[in-house]
Amino acid sequence: MNPVEQAIVWLNDPLNWTVPGGILDRLGEHLAISAVAVALGCLVAWPIGLWLGHTGRGGGVVVVISNVTLAIPTIALLTILPLTFLGFGRPPVIIALAVFAVPPLLANAYTGVREVDPETRDAARGMGLSGGQLLRWVELPLALPYLAAGFRTAAVQVVATAALASFVNGGGLGQIISAGFGLGIASGGGQILAGGVLVAVLALLVELVLALVERLVTPRPLRRTRVRGRADRRADAAVAGS
Repeated sequence: MNPVEQAIVWLNDPLNWTVPGGILDRLGEHLAISAVAVALGCLVAWPIGLWLGHTGRGGGVVVVISNVTLAIPTIALLTILPLTFLGFGRPPVIIALAVFAVPPLLANAYTGVREVDPETRDAARGMGLSGGQLLRWVELPLALPYLAAGFRTAAVQVVATAALASFVNGGGLGQIISAGFGLGIASGGGQILAGGVLVAVLALLVELVLALVERLVTPRPLRRTRVRGRADRRADAAVAGS
């Protein structure tokens, strides 16, 4: 059988789903690792991005932090961190993935607050709101669609990249792929392909679910505004290219 046929047979074997260390166990590990990493990224990135956006300063800092974290390969962190006090297992994986999640979370938090209409800010200040109240009651609710968009991007990236956890015995669906390589391409090619398909399908499902959540938290007038904005950008790009 070719690898595609092997993958179909492997995925249709109930034991591969229910056996300890099988698909269901690895799926649970994968989701747990991804959820903790994204949550840690939110705890770091959102407060910084919201505060910098509120003060109107530090736009360059946001760009620098985003570029630096993007420039660090996740596989490099997964190679270095296990050699520290963290050791092998999940902790280095979670930290490496959290670093990977920071850029979209930080950038969208900052942009969301900066996109608030200045007249809305002035009206809130005229009502006697302090800086903290302005951030909590006005800017944060209006920035929620941007926070959701950043969360969606970060979550999909982390879920897709979490397969690398198998390099440091961190669990997840990547263990299925690693086990397939251990068997050799001839015997384990189907398992390798099946593992890759599982990771891809999971990432697509996360994308679809979070896209729906993003739409739900975006007020209807803002949805139309953002759609028009995307259409205008595409039109400008078409004109520039002609």
